[in-house]
Amino acid sequence: MNDYIQSAKRVINIEVGAITALLERLDDRFTSACDLLFHCEGKVVVSGMGKSGHIGNKIAATLASTGTPSFFMHPGEANHGDLGMLSKGDVLLAISNSGETGELLNLLPVVKRLNVPVIAMTNSSASSLGQYADIVIDISVAEEACSLGLAPTSSTTATLVMGDALAIALLDKKGFTSNDFALSHPGGSLGRKLLLSVEDIMLSGDALPIVNSDATIADALLEISKKGLGMTGIIDKSGKLIGVFTDGDLRRILDARVDLHSANVSSVMTKGGKTTTKKELAVEALNIMEANKITALMVVNDQRHPIGAFNMHMLLKAGVL
Repeated sequence: MNDYIQSAKRVINIEVGAITALLERLDDRFTSACDLLFHCEGKVVVSGMGKSGHIGNKIAATLASTGTPSFFMHPGEANHGDLGMLSKGDVLLAISNSGETGELLNLLPVVKRLNVPVIAMTNSSASSLGQYADIVIDISVAEEACSLGLAPTSSTTATLVMGDALAIALLDKKGFTSNDFALSHPGGSLGRKLLLSVEDIMLSGDALPIVNSDATIADALLEISKKGLGMTGIIDKSGKLIGVFTDGDLRRILDARVDLHSANVSSVMTKGGKTTTKKELAVEALNIMEANKITALMVVNDQRHPIGAFNMHMLLKAGVL
């Protein structure tokens, strides 16, 4: 077992060193590549063979999901018709550790004829790919983590990290927001968190826990029990929310020996109470609840009339938690 661990530690240390070495490569060429991609009027087309292709697929997916339209083009298929994917206004991001990948090099004369600029990710600007490219990003490594020095390991890790660096630099430059990100991830849990609004999950109408300010504490407790949110809103004669009464408020007044059947709930309620609006993102409402250590929240309109309510359990059921 120790042999396994020692081997793993050696691999990780080599790959950490390969990534750290990339910091010294962040120069004018990286800036130029970012500028070219930022001003791209078409799409960023990523291409690479073998392991570089697998990494290229991931880089293209990361670019696309962070605001830079992109897709992966297999160079082998491109040589047999798929090069039609590439058009004027695009940028080709070509990945080859050696810079001598035949399937990729075969594309370059046609790519140049289309006047499509090429960004190369390779280990040498003197390679065939490096000489063809408009911009070369150096992803060379001192050694592969493979003990035979053959399997792409450190080199693919370095390429992936440099691709992430490009994607996130562009994200920051474009001012890409969490809402933008959610629009390209509507089906996942992250999309639900970022797109779901309070209106989508709140209770309303007859399910809304509300009592008038002259109601007794016992009346408020009955409303809490009936509606099942662990709280009720308190409204004045005009229908405006003036406070809330919660399970926590009940525990406090029990210690004070307040008569539940004669005292008005407005005398023991939490005045004002934290609220949100129906258009607020559910995840933002969750932040309010966590910051104030509460488990339920009232939803009000512009006139502060209560129109909805929800609790942590409903957020959990909706996949926001």
